[in-house]
Amino acid sequence: MRPQHPRLSAGRCSRWIVLVTILAPRPGLAQQSLQTIDAPLPHAHQAGDPTVENIRYTVTFDERTATHRSLHVDMTFDVSEDGPVILSLPAWTPGSYELDHFARHVRGFQAESDGNAVRWDKADYDSWRLHPEHARTVTVSFDYRADTLDTGMSWSADDFAYFNGANLFLYPEGQGYDFPVDVTIRTEPGWGVSTGLEPAANPGDYSARDYHEAVDMPTFIGRFDLDSARIDGRWYRLASYPEGVLAGDERSTVWQQVRDIMPPLQAVFGETPFDRYTILMVFPDEYPGGAALEHSNSHLGIYTRQLIGNPILASVLAHEIFHAWNVKRLRPAELTPYEYDRPQLTTLLWVSEGITDYYADLALVRGGVVQPEGFYHLTANKISTVRRAPPVALEDASLSTWIEPDDGTAFLYYPKGSLVGLMLDILIRHRSGNRASLDDVMRSLYEATFLRGQGFTEDQWWAAVLEAAGGDPVIDVQRLSASYIDGREPYPWETVLPLAGLALVADTARYPQIGFRVEPDARGVRVVGLDDDGRAAAAGVRSGDYLLRVGEIEVRDAASLSGFRQRYGREAAGSPVEIDVRRGDEVITLSVPLDHSESVRYSIVEQADAAEGARRIREGILTGRTSSGMP
Repeated sequence: MRPQHPRLSAGRCSRWIVLVTILAPRPGLAQQSLQTIDAPLPHAHQAGDPTVENIRYTVTFDERTATHRSLHVDMTFDVSEDGPVILSLPAWTPGSYELDHFARHVRGFQAESDGNAVRWDKADYDSWRLHPEHARTVTVSFDYRADTLDTGMSWSADDFAYFNGANLFLYPEGQGYDFPVDVTIRTEPGWGVSTGLEPAANPGDYSARDYHEAVDMPTFIGRFDLDSARIDGRWYRLASYPEGVLAGDERSTVWQQVRDIMPPLQAVFGETPFDRYTILMVFPDEYPGGAALEHSNSHLGIYTRQLIGNPILASVLAHEIFHAWNVKRLRPAELTPYEYDRPQLTTLLWVSEGITDYYADLALVRGGVVQPEGFYHLTANKISTVRRAPPVALEDASLSTWIEPDDGTAFLYYPKGSLVGLMLDILIRHRSGNRASLDDVMRSLYEATFLRGQGFTEDQWWAAVLEAAGGDPVIDVQRLSASYIDGREPYPWETVLPLAGLALVADTARYPQIGFRVEPDARGVRVVGLDDDGRAAAAGVRSGDYLLRVGEIEVRDAASLSGFRQRYGREAAGSPVEIDVRRGDEVITLSVPLDHSESVRYSIVEQADAAEGARRIREGILTGRTSSGMP
């Protein structure tokens, strides 16, 4: 997942996770201690408990439900015998490593059998206990609030909705997740459906092999653009909302980028694990950034419209599609299989997300979407991001992301893990004489774990690294792990990059600033925060103001601010700068004292005098080749 692309300002990470305590309302627990709401409650399936079979879900989105910004859900199932049945909604969705407790969005829950009400009560905060008695077929129904613009949630407009199965699909407690599922989607005539679910015989009917697959298929319903293309023998579909937003040359560009990035992605593992792939894109009004969430044969992205035509979209495409291999299939053991009622903590998210981010950059350069200089620029930006952030161990960041710490490290395992990918790639190529690469690590783990139905461990990861490097302990993996994965030491670019004929260059620049932060949206350039020194706030600037003019510079978009930096870079600190802001319908002129800050920008350059071996490693990274000539 990319909850927020490193170069974007995203909206996904704004929700709070609040841990509260509750007293579990079960007989015999009166003397037990309070427990946090993120702890799973025991619902083990006991011998003699009724078995739930023939599970069918029906999701309805039409003009009526759109009025209430909701989806209507029916779940029908058969029960084998008398006794209570406990149905639960997931607490989280894979790829989105936080607790969302989707049950909070359920409205009007009811259950019936043959027209008669079935008695029910809550078993806990996200579970319902049904008492079917002598009923053999039961239907539960509810409305689900679809108003959260987030890749892991459900959202709707007057003529469109998307949902994730984990939001809507109840599962029977204690029976595992290996049951087959049928899904029916009902909507208005003339409205469409796009999903990764397997189509069944009748229009609107779909199937999934098991519950894991059913909740792993985000779905569009309503009015949206949809087209498809066949690439290397497989079908790819592109669905985008609203209609007409992603069209013409810009849509053609997205299709070309998919064609360009797929060969280098496929070459890493030597196989493509899906027959068809669906790309779901939402471009809402006034969305400030971008976010995307991976699935096994699709991904859902939400983006500002200003990104249309920007190469950043290609980076997100590559990242999410690579997830079809790395994390949806090749997965840490702690995430195998998925459990939906609790956090699944692993110290290896830096592999699942950070290494994926590295391969997204590789796909761009290997596919020709960007030139080598573009790849170096992406990498240098990540180095800058990591050096500006508080020191954090990758293992710690992988664990902490579940609570989204607000110290700037919540998602640092993306860029920092990506940089470890580059460092390991260089070291493996160097130690093996460029006969092996990080690709070999990914491929061997895939074959040794996923293809055998297993997740991988930390020991297996480092064993694969060592094997790729030649089997000899030529790479001190214990020191690498202790220093740069479980430790907080700065990465040794001064010694590692020259092994690939590259060098890191630091450039310190002095920038004028006036004490606030801005983000563009559909209405202009908006003030989104004030610096801690209080200068802008004291001058009367407020968050939510729209910036119209800074000194002599008219502000039309975010790029206009580069003119401010050029014009006022040499002005003395404390010099007053007049700015115009729009606040509601009023234009206000304020005077803010100028200040300066120093910023270090990093760039990566090729060494003209690099040794032949280093040049081969550099070329191998950029092309995916090794000295054996194999991709």
